[in-house]
Amino acid sequence: MSLRSALGTVRLPRRDHHGSGQAPASALKPLKRTVETDKEWVDDVSDVVLSNRIFERVSAKKVRFENVDFRYCVFDGCYLRLCAFDSCDFTGCRFVGSSFHGSTFSGCKFDYALFERTLIDSDILDNCCPPFENLKLWFARTLRTNYEALGDRDAVNKAILVELHATRVHLSKAWRSNESYYRQKYAGTARLKAFFTWLRFVVSDVIWGNGESASHLIRTALALVVLLASLDTLLTRNPVLVKDWISALADAPQVFLGTTAPSYPGLIVAAIALTRYVILGLFVSILVRRFARR
Repeated sequence: MSLRSALGTVRLPRRDHHGSGQAPASALKPLKRTVETDKEWVDDVSDVVLSNRIFERVSAKKVRFENVDFRYCVFDGCYLRLCAFDSCDFTGCRFVGSSFHGSTFSGCKFDYALFERTLIDSDILDNCCPPFENLKLWFARTLRTNYEALGDRDAVNKAILVELHATRVHLSKAWRSNESYYRQKYAGTARLKAFFTWLRFVVSDVIWGNGESASHLIRTALALVVLLASLDTLLTRNPVLVKDWISALADAPQVFLGTTAPSYPGLIVAAIALTRYVILGLFVSILVRRFARR
C-alpha cells in the first residue's frame, strides 16, 4: 500500500500568490471609514454615533460632547481646546499629535485607546481609568509613554503610580482570584508562574518601590541598619543591657557605610559590603530615572 493511500487524501490550505499559506486578501472585510478633514465643531454634540471615523486637523473650542460614540476613531493633528467630554466612548481610539488643552473628561470610556504625542491633562487618570486592572494597566502605560514624549515629568510620575498599582492588583488576581477571566487565562503552571511574578513585584515594591520610590529605599536601608544592630547586640554584646542596644544602634550606621571596620568574620563583612553597594546602586538608579524625565 502506498503512503498516499495509507494516509488518504490530504488537502493542503490554499496559498496566496506569496506562498505563505495565509488566507487571501479577498477574505478581509473592507472597513468603511469616513474621513473628516479640516473641519470645526461649532455647536454642542450629544447622543450621536461618530464611530470608525478619521478626524484630521479637526478643531473645536468650548464645545460640549455628551454621550457621543467615538469608538475606533483616529484623531490625527486635532485641536480640541477647553471642551467638555461627558460619558463619551473612546474604545479603541488612537490619538496622534493632537491637543486637548484645557479639556475635561468625565465618565468616558478609554478601553484599548492609544496616545501618541497628544497633549491631554493627567486628570484623565483620576476620572476615566478602565474598571478592569489589566485594561487600567495598559491605559496608564500608553499615557506614560505619551507624557514621556512630551517631557511632562509630573504627568509621567502620576501615570507610573497608577500603572504600578494596577499591575500589583492584576498580578495578585492572576494567581488568587476566582474570576472566570483569570482562571481561564492563568491555569495550571501559568497560575504558579503568576504567583512568582507577583511575589517578585511585591518584594521589589517593598525594597525600592519598583525603582520609583526613594523613601522605600531609605526605609529598607534603615531596616537593614536596625537588623545589623540587633545581630551585633546578640552576637557580641549583652542583650540584657539597654545601653548595649543603644551603643550597637549608634555603631550600626558606621558599620553599614563602611566607615568603621567591624570585628566580624570575613563572610559577614563581605555580605555587609555587598548589601551596601546594592543599596547605593539602587539609589543611583532612582536618581538617573528621575533626572532622565526632566
